[in-house]
Formats: sequence, C-alpha cells, structure tokens
Amino acid sequence: MKVFITGTNGFLGQHLSIYLYKNKYDVSAISRGENKIPNHEIPYFRLELTERESVLALVVAENPDVIIHNAAMSKPDECHHNPERCLLNNVTTTAYLLEAAKLVSARFIFVSTDFVFGEGGPHSELSEPSPLNFYGKSKWMAENLVKASGLNYNIVRPVFIYGPQWEGLRPSFIQWVQQNLQANQIIKVVTDQKRTPTFVGDICEGIDLLLRVKTDETFHFAGSEILSPYEMALIVARVNGLNENLIEPVTAEQFPEIVIRAKHSGLLIENARNILGYQPHTFEQAVKLSFGIKP
Repeated sequence: MKVFITGTNGFLGQHLSIYLYKNKYDVSAISRGENKIPNHEIPYFRLELTERESVLALVVAENPDVIIHNAAMSKPDECHHNPERCLLNNVTTTAYLLEAAKLVSARFIFVSTDFVFGEGGPHSELSEPSPLNFYGKSKWMAENLVKASGLNYNIVRPVFIYGPQWEGLRPSFIQWVQQNLQANQIIKVVTDQKRTPTFVGDICEGIDLLLRVKTDETFHFAGSEILSPYEMALIVARVNGLNENLIEPVTAEQFPEIVIRAKHSGLLIENARNILGYQPHTFEQAVKLSFGIKP
C-alpha cells in the first residue's frame, strides 16, 4: 500500500513515517524545508501545500493509495494572531489535497484535534464540536470539507501528544519536565486542566490498524486515563527518579492566555477500541517507553 503523508518534519509526522515504513508500507514523506526524518531511506518530497498546482502534480506523480494529511498550523496563539494564514494552511491546503485525492482515487485520512470541542470532556466521536478558539475552528472547517468530499475518508483526533524524542525533533511535555527537573529547576504545572494524553506510538499503531479496514468513520486515538498536567509531571518524575518536590501545583489562572482552551477536554476511545481493537498504553508505561526504560 502506497501512503502519502504530509507534515513529516513534525513530531507525529516523523514518528508515523518511520513506523509505517518499518511495517512495510510504501511511504512518501511530504513536508516543507529540508528533510528532518532520521531514516533517509524513506522517500522525501519538499512541497509547499499552499501551492495548488504543485500539490496536484506531486500527488498524481506519486499516485498513492492513501493520503494522510497530518500537516497543520497547529499553534493556537499563532492561529489567533494570523487567522488568514491559519485558514490557508489548515483549510485551503486540505481542499487542494482532497482535489488531488479525487484525481487518483485515494483514500483520505485527516489528522484533526481535540480542539474542535469545547468544555465538558472527555468527548466521544458523536459529541457536537464547539471549538473555543480559531485553531479549533479551522480544523473543524477542514473536517467538514473531508466529510463532504465524496471520498473514502477517516478523521483521526489525538490529544496532547507525547513520546520519544531524537535530534531534530521538538521535545514533548514529558521531555520538558524531565529536562527541567534534571537541571534542578522548579516548574509550575497546572492542576485544574484535564486531558487524555496520547502516546505517539499508540497513534501510529491506531493508524496502522485503520489502514487495514475500509470504513468511513471518525476515530479518537488517545490515552484511556484522564490526567492533569500536574499528575503527568509527577509520573514523569517518579519514572525517572527525579525530585517531585520541584513540581509546583498551580491553577490555569496563573498563566493568563489570549487563546481560550478547555479546562476539561480529552477524548473517549470506544469507537477505536470496538471497531479497530485499539488498545493504548497506560501513561506510565508509555513514559517509560519514551525514555527507554523497561516497562
């Protein structure tokens, strides 16, 4: 199966490209700029997704069976300050890729976000989207384009992604905690936000499971535990044998933000469990795997 993946220089993109390549998929990795994927055996194509003709030409040339659209302008603050650029990168590019997918009759998998929802989580796939910020709105708009495309499609929603880091890959929350505690730095971590943190390896396995079935469904690929960032930080400290006393519990009010974020978010995963057999790791198991510690 030939799989065309966008956004492969990012955190999920690098992990997913390597995972699918190791599992014998024919991967075409697509991103802006120079290739950051450590495995240079994976065919890499530098592409500006906002240029329609370039998108159409490359998709036709590669002729994939599946397009996994993972690229996005994903920082809510940036989307808030530059909504036109956000729409271009998150909605217009999706429209171009959908057009290209139709030319080659490719299945379309869209990587969305829990930000399409508001308060009241954890949310199921049947929950009504109600985004609280422009980033969430742009991803919800893109989801609607996918649903209306007439293609065989899937929408995948993760939340609060974390996992192993290597050179050229930005650190996730767990590395931020580890690095600060190793330097004996006090960190302030909020107690009044709830998430279902998602191990990047579980998302990769979930997408692998998804590629093996044919169904137009939306799936939540997240963890099964509802945790606050403070609770996550304590687990990271304990797993690494670091000083938990350096972690100071605070409330979100101490970090005023321009962009509204849900306090109680998170995603339910019953659809993925029942249809795909998706079984995520516990947070502690996945933190150990991320740091190369035997579970």
